[in-house]
Amino acid sequence: MTEEFKKKAKSLLLLDIETVAAYASYDELPERMQKLWDKKAVSLKKGDDTLSNAEYFYNRSAIYSEFGKIICIAFGAFYWNEKNEVAFKVSSFSGDNEAEVLLQFKALIEKYPADQLILCAHNGKEFDFPFICRRMLIHGIEIPKALQISGKKPWEILHQDTMDMWKFGDYKSYTSLDLLAAVFDIPGSKNEMSGDQVTKVYYEENDLLKISRYCREDVVVMAQLYLRLQNFETVHPDNIIRVE
Repeated sequence: MTEEFKKKAKSLLLLDIETVAAYASYDELPERMQKLWDKKAVSLKKGDDTLSNAEYFYNRSAIYSEFGKIICIAFGAFYWNEKNEVAFKVSSFSGDNEAEVLLQFKALIEKYPADQLILCAHNGKEFDFPFICRRMLIHGIEIPKALQISGKKPWEILHQDTMDMWKFGDYKSYTSLDLLAAVFDIPGSKNEMSGDQVTKVYYEENDLLKISRYCREDVVVMAQLYLRLQNFETVHPDNIIRVE
């Protein structure tokens, strides 16, 4: 790996979030929010009445920051071990109290110089970064400078996105992390569960630890993909450190 990349890696933090419906069921939504979800559901259904508004809420609301919440933020960084081999360390913040999870993440990224920190996520520019900022505002949490992009010129924004890196300017379609992992022969993260099962695992199985493991593994996959997109070799499995 180049010395330029090693220097850049010191300011690079890869992350992934897991979100769920903000309430366990449509019936628990405040009446005002129920009415607003009903309006939202009309556009989501596009004439398909096979699912009720309540079923749509349980299945789809997690991806909308107005109706969902963050229960886990996983993050990881590259470093070089005593053998001068590239290594990767991943950890996570998780919990039922979204505000506490967000405050922990805020404290973490504020340890980095705001004008140097590079945040990277898969589809992060469309999902992870905006979702985090919106939920922080809802909880009255000041958005860290590293996440404040309003008024900035495109070249002043340091955020990176592995999906954007793969697109090379092509914006026709979404390419999943799982698909790119398969393309580059990187072990996937869908062994225990998949993203569409997070709300069910959270509310029905009450297994936040399982979700946190899944979220951390997504960050590991993304780290390996990031290296391949730079035309570098992936991190050896023995050099991946997972902190629960």
